[in-house]
Amino acid sequence: MKELHVGFIGNPNCGKTTLFNAYTGANLKVANWPGVTVEKVEGSCRFQDYQMRLVDLPGTYSLTSYTMEEKVARQYIYSDDVDVVVDVVDASALERNLYLTLQLIELGKPVVMALNMMDIVEKRGMEIDLHRLPEMLGIPVIPVCARKKKGLDILMHAVVHHKDFSETAPLIHHHEQEEKNSTHVHDHHKDMVMVYSDEIEDKIDIVKAALKEKYPDMQKYRWHAIKLLEGDEEMKEKYPLDLPGILDVSWEKQIINEKYDFIQEIIAEVLVNKTAKEEKTDRIDQVLTHRIWGFPVFLGIMAVVFFLTFTIGDWLKEYLASGIDWLSAGLAGILESASVNAGLISLITDGIIAGVGGILTFLPNIFILFLALALLEDSGYMSRAAYVMDGLMGRLGLSGRAFIPMLLGFGCTVPAIMASRALENRRDRMKVMLVTPFMSCSARLPIYVLFSEMFFERYAMIAAYSMYVLGLFVAILVAYVIHLIDKGKAENSLLIELPEYKMPSAHTVWIYVFEKVKDYLSKAGTTIFIASIVMWFILNFGTGGYVTDISRSFGSQIGKFIVPVFKPLGLGYWQVVVALIAGISAKEVVVSSCSVLFGVGNVTSKAGQATLMSVLSGAGFGPLNAYCLMVFCLLYVPCIAALATIKRESGSARWTVAAAGFQLLTAWVITFVIYQLGSMIL
Repeated sequence: MKELHVGFIGNPNCGKTTLFNAYTGANLKVANWPGVTVEKVEGSCRFQDYQMRLVDLPGTYSLTSYTMEEKVARQYIYSDDVDVVVDVVDASALERNLYLTLQLIELGKPVVMALNMMDIVEKRGMEIDLHRLPEMLGIPVIPVCARKKKGLDILMHAVVHHKDFSETAPLIHHHEQEEKNSTHVHDHHKDMVMVYSDEIEDKIDIVKAALKEKYPDMQKYRWHAIKLLEGDEEMKEKYPLDLPGILDVSWEKQIINEKYDFIQEIIAEVLVNKTAKEEKTDRIDQVLTHRIWGFPVFLGIMAVVFFLTFTIGDWLKEYLASGIDWLSAGLAGILESASVNAGLISLITDGIIAGVGGILTFLPNIFILFLALALLEDSGYMSRAAYVMDGLMGRLGLSGRAFIPMLLGFGCTVPAIMASRALENRRDRMKVMLVTPFMSCSARLPIYVLFSEMFFERYAMIAAYSMYVLGLFVAILVAYVIHLIDKGKAENSLLIELPEYKMPSAHTVWIYVFEKVKDYLSKAGTTIFIASIVMWFILNFGTGGYVTDISRSFGSQIGKFIVPVFKPLGLGYWQVVVALIAGISAKEVVVSSCSVLFGVGNVTSKAGQATLMSVLSGAGFGPLNAYCLMVFCLLYVPCIAALATIKRESGSARWTVAAAGFQLLTAWVITFVIYQLGSMIL
């Protein structure tokens, strides 16, 4: 069977990954805002007698690479690994997408345009001349609807039949006047899609001649010549030329302007009824992206998310808690009747079931949170949040693009750290990696739910929500302080697409929520399971072996040794200290550890919460202590998985350790201030 390598490339939000999923069936995250796909992802499918090897590349606006994601896309397209390039174009934003298309055509590889989102074009009352567009571009143009899986077979049919075309098809342009007035030695209008002014074309010819002389084995001389004229750093380093008066000046701005002039010509000929029905999106954006109201609206939307997370999630949580109570009691009875060793029964019921089961009861809260975030992403709102934050980020020496990893941090710190690749320079990536862990990930939610419900009752949602606001505030404050110290050059302003608002796709939302819930359950079955067993052992064994008095255990000795450090924070309880140490493996473990440490069978049930609160209150642990515990859990060292990701992305173990130490110090200082001020006021 013959094999064909196909690269899927396109602007962010063009539906590229959705189209890729339609062919491969891969359960990838598809979000309606830029910066999600930061690596190429491979899949395969069969078509006729071909085994199609498909590669989903990061979203990019051009082949001039600045960010890590753009470099991944360019390197693959430039290499010999790809046979055919599928240029996925958002038909509803044709003008913006065509810039990348022209660059791909100039590269000289077989290109097939997948004109996606045609349903949106129809809804807006527009029409695209599908006969004239391929005439002007010289490549096949196939209308598709990735979301509804329409046009997939004919797109693959075009890919297979276009694989051997390295040149464009016959072009039909209307450039008679330009050809007549041109003094350029070559008549490019007959065989080139993008023809520049005589001034630029003359310089292209000079650079091409120099390249042919110095690099006789090079291919795609015209593309390389254009890149050198644009001042492309990678090409200048790889293929240096000494052409004074030509390559010592950047012609990038003029080349870009001339490309867009041609794009305007294309749009004028192929797009009918351009007056799009965008009024609805514009009206909504007048509020959601307002210079003053945009940020309060963002906070309000997140407040609604957490209101739903608490009200609906808690209602469902009670049923799960009751079920785990029943399972624990029933299993204990069976084991006792079978005369199983009391220590083993304690390990199973007080260690494993109490630890893992306590985390599983928060599954409804986690599900509601991820469902809300998925709906916000796929509706098109999340890109607005980054846009709204652009001004504030600019004062921190960053662009609104830096807010994208921070937004992802509300879900999980690991992908949030990875998303820092979307930033252009290393200094900004390191800065974002340092502050992103302050964003409150979903793993901390069980801690907030447990302690806010116990100590703040009807104000529980407000107490928990304040953690998310505080995390955002601390991240911004730390970034600002670093910017004042660093005094580095600020990153360029944000360039981000604000996609049209749309009804979220049930399939896309399902994939997102399913993957997140699966990760949560996987963590409960691995990390938290192991942590619960380890916690049981250090609390039931001491220097003399198995102990029935927990105060003589290894855990007690470790906790009491470190307690003086935490006492000024209102956390001077050895059980709390041990729970915090265990929480470095995964933040949810703090809850399961409390269950084991305080000997409460099901700490998340009404009865369990009442028992735990009674124990804590008896030790002098009140609402202020509970709030300080939540603050410390919010800000201190992220989980092991996040630390490993920081190490991988930064490439420095020393910097990772320093970052963890800084986060721990920040958590200590802020919690200390809150506790000391609270003690004076209350």
